[in-house]
Amino acid sequence: MTFPDKKFPNISAYASAYFKQIQAAHASISAEKLMAAYSLLDEAYKRGATLYVCGNGGSAAISNHLVCDHSKCGQTDTILRPKVVSLSTNIEMITAIANDISYDDVFVYQLKTLAEPEDVLLTISCSGDSENIVRAAQWAKNASLRVISFTGFDGGRSADLANINLHVDSNNYGIVEDSHQGLMHILAQYLRLNHMDNSIISNRNF
Repeated sequence: MTFPDKKFPNISAYASAYFKQIQAAHASISAEKLMAAYSLLDEAYKRGATLYVCGNGGSAAISNHLVCDHSKCGQTDTILRPKVVSLSTNIEMITAIANDISYDDVFVYQLKTLAEPEDVLLTISCSGDSENIVRAAQWAKNASLRVISFTGFDGGRSADLANINLHVDSNNYGIVEDSHQGLMHILAQYLRLNHMDNSIISNRNF
């Protein structure tokens, strides 16, 4: 069933229904896979590997936000130095690739230039099936990068290509993106929390 599937009498009623959908979407995320994703990122950051992240539209915004929270916040009060690159942020590079080659290659072209084996790619896509996301995930898998995918709807091809798929069971773009944003924050905050001295945690804002 889709959400929404009817009109609502007012925005308050819609908000109430939306928040219930959010709660159900959050509950659908695999705790086991979330722990696996954290472990993968934690190990990558500790060994100095680079995390590359990409998405389109709202997912591009989450990708760019992730750089701030994982790289800046991840090293606040810790000895970590997370290296994070958003493939969605360089508009000059993106438009050059899209114009001269194909929009389908805007992420994979950058990966071929920058990535090394044992780096990590995190793809963010509501459908999980955007061609530029799928091409990046396929190349990364073939090039010995580990792949994490954030998906919604039916997961798409990127869910199958990923080493770890964090899937949100919803077919509403806003709810999926809200959940992906939450996952980004959870991973970033727990990363920081887990590497902080216990004595200072209560004196810090997260």
